[in-house]
Parts: sequence; structure tokens; C-alpha cells
Amino acid sequence: MSTRDVPAQIGDLPPIGRPANSALLEAGITTLAQVAARSRRELLAMHGVGPKAVRILEGALEESGLAFVE
Repeated sequence: MSTRDVPAQIGDLPPIGRPANSALLEAGITTLAQVAARSRRELLAMHGVGPKAVRILEGALEESGLAFVE
């Protein structure tokens, strides 16, 4: 799947960029609850997910009362 075909935003996830969205979709992650089931390290290991995307996701998790698995 080309990043050009990836939506700008997925489910209840904040906008984090198409490469990161593509990586999350490939991993079957479409919700904040699914993000919360992963660690920062797992997300950063995904091609297309960088530190900025993880910071944005962390902020959205905190707003929802969730956090990454440690």
C-alpha cells in the first residue's frame, strides 16, 4: 500500500502523518486502545513511526487516560 493511499487520520488516532498511519494499519492498529497495548519501543521499531509520532500518540493517550505498556 502506497502512503498516498493511506488516510490522513485513522479511527480515534490523532493525525500523525501518512507513513506512521501506514505502519499502524499494517500492524492492525486503528484505535488509541490498541496503541496503549504497545510500548514506545514497539512503535518506534515500526518503519514509518518516529519519535514525533510517538510523542503525538502519547499526548492523545494521556488525554484519554491511557498510557503505553512499559
